Amino acid sequence: MMLALLRLALVGFVILTLVYVGVSIWSRQMRRRKLRRQWKDEGRTGDRDAWIRDGLEDYDDSFRRHLILLVYIVPVAIIGLIIYAVNFM
Repeated sequence: MMLALLRLALVGFVILTLVYVGVSIWSRQMRRRKLRRQWKDEGRTGDRDAWIRDGLEDYDDSFRRHLILLVYIVPVAIIGLIIYAVNFM
């Protein structure tokens, strides 16, 4: 029984990590695309790559970036709630 739980936890962690990496890459690319569009729409001058790099550094420290960690928290909480409901309710 304990071995099955350990295997479930390990497989779940690997899957959630893959989802986290995928969502992180996708979100960063969307931010990069938005910054490029903003540069073009505002008609800025200067070094575009440096401006985008600064924008991505701001994004890395943003609350939105940290919300992606919910990829780990929400499924574990739901599974825990299901296990509790099945066994104790």
